[in-house]
Amino acid sequence: MTVVVLPGDGIGPEVMREALRALEKAAPDLELEEHAFGAQAIRDTGDSLPEETLAACKASEAVLKGPIGDPEFDAAEVRPEQGMLRLRAELDVYANLRPSEHGQVNVLIVRELVGGLYFGERGVREDGTVYDTMEYHPRQVERIARRGFELARARQQRVVSVDKANVLDTSRMWRRVMTEVAADYEDVGLEHMLVDNAAMQLVLATDQFDVIVTENMFGDILSDLAASLTGGIGLAPSASLSDTGPGLFEPVHGSAPDIAGRGIANPVGMLLSAALMLEHGLGRADDAERLRAAVWHAYEADGELGTAEFGDAVLRELS
Repeated sequence: MTVVVLPGDGIGPEVMREALRALEKAAPDLELEEHAFGAQAIRDTGDSLPEETLAACKASEAVLKGPIGDPEFDAAEVRPEQGMLRLRAELDVYANLRPSEHGQVNVLIVRELVGGLYFGERGVREDGTVYDTMEYHPRQVERIARRGFELARARQQRVVSVDKANVLDTSRMWRRVMTEVAADYEDVGLEHMLVDNAAMQLVLATDQFDVIVTENMFGDILSDLAASLTGGIGLAPSASLSDTGPGLFEPVHGSAPDIAGRGIANPVGMLLSAALMLEHGLGRADDAERLRAAVWHAYEADGELGTAEFGDAVLRELS
């Protein structure tokens, strides 16, 4: 199985190194191919997602990506984040899985990833007004709904659909389609919740949630909130899945250029993303659980280790 590796920027190469070491131990038969992406790709080629990298991603079984972003390009015409959005769209990885599962917290946020405000029409009018448009087609909502219900069937059979139906037309359509799809999953319960209430309830009564299905921007915000309940975004992994091609697996945190090269970056989110790749991208649930258990055992034994030292601790757990 071929996995394309995109190390990323800032601390990306450091945390990716520990993930690759763990994968070589947990799944030594994988073929790992590293390709240029992000800020370094801009410096080398002028493009954050070179065509060669995109072609390799499309031909792979899975893509393992580190965090991207570099202050050098924050105000530039070509930015690393543009390559990230394009890669998600090209792979059509519409279903973003953001699990928050540690201690007493066990919530899975299923975020629609290739539609909504981040991909709608945007621009500047002659009078100086700037606009971004939230757009969704019912087909986009239906497929993320079905993904959420299928995942809930394997968990606690409960879905909460989060929207802003009291204000937004897109949310009213979202709620209607979620209700229609729910009729095909009579074994799974469905509740609708407004996004502002969902944010409050995640903090006050987390255990009422099993699977949350929501649109792109709401999911972006709520998943970071949910990550804070398990120790912060440094521990948070993600999986972005399509129906036909390879998935994209990456930690939630940013590239943290201020600590790059100091050996203190937390590799847990990257390691857990590698576990999600084994499970959801490559169909190797046993290997995924072995890696996930090793990461949490190492973390609970001593969470104050440096980047490489923590990687060593995970390797010992895998031995």
